Amino acid sequence: MRNILIIGGGGMVGQKLAQSLADAPLVPGDRVTLCDLMFPENGAPVAEQIVGTVTNSNVLKRLTTMKPDVIYYLAAIVSGESESNFDLGWSVNMEAFRTFLETLRAQVQASENTYKPKIIFTSSIAVFGAPFPDKIDDTFFQAPQTSYGAQKAISELMLSDYIRKGFFDGLSIRLPTICVRPGKPNLAASSFFSGIIREPLNGQTARLPVSPETRHWHASPRSAAGFLRHAATLDQSAYQNRPALNMPGVSCTVAEQIEALTDLAGAKVAARIQPDPDPAIEAIVKNWPRDFAPDRAKALGFKAETNFKQIIQVYLDDDFNG
Repeated sequence: MRNILIIGGGGMVGQKLAQSLADAPLVPGDRVTLCDLMFPENGAPVAEQIVGTVTNSNVLKRLTTMKPDVIYYLAAIVSGESESNFDLGWSVNMEAFRTFLETLRAQVQASENTYKPKIIFTSSIAVFGAPFPDKIDDTFFQAPQTSYGAQKAISELMLSDYIRKGFFDGLSIRLPTICVRPGKPNLAASSFFSGIIREPLNGQTARLPVSPETRHWHASPRSAAGFLRHAATLDQSAYQNRPALNMPGVSCTVAEQIEALTDLAGAKVAARIQPDPDPAIEAIVKNWPRDFAPDRAKALGFKAETNFKQIIQVYLDDDFNG
């Protein structure tokens, strides 16, 4: 039996992963523990839920004392909030992660290196910044243009160095924007990408803060859980000393998103999307990547949807209650 810890397990992706592990454990008998500020009612069935914040060193010590074999680190302040609340973003997204790594390293050293956990860190395509090539390949450099992107890039590099020193195994996976997210909008600058699909399908008006020609990189929540599951199965040697990967996804414009919605649900539903330009959102989104050639990830077996209509269909199949 292995102990699996999901830090940030109360959020949407954490719950999708936990439910996936409950439905089909990676190894029979895996014990899953979640940690987060709160958890949804009737959430994924797990062995234990721990309420706490990653900014509390006592919480981190409790989590690492459990000596989990696989640790999914999903906890973060989202992009829009990181930009508007500078101090909070750096405290949660960078400083807390460094404290976590140091607290976990103390457990490894106390075991005289008989304990070596694997950390799967959810990074973001926000680690890249404009100007972009037509497609970002696996050699494109990191030059983030947002606080969130900078925090994720620094955390990637920290984890890479701890891996290089042999304290842990691990991998950073750079998630596309996860869409269509169920539930209510959050404070992420990318929230509207889900909102312009989810709200119209649920009979509500959706605001569109950017141009229909805005192009972006997407994957479904189901794919996100799949990325995390697959990452835990890979041997460290597969990364070839480069433990950060761009995940596969779908590149499309907002206009193509709306076209896919129209094809699946009709023009009346798509008409519920209302243009409402927001210069602050546009300023953030214009510095985000638009398309990728994630050859390394694909060669290692990571998979995602191939068109946006499939992404909408995942929402309809997994989360739509209308």
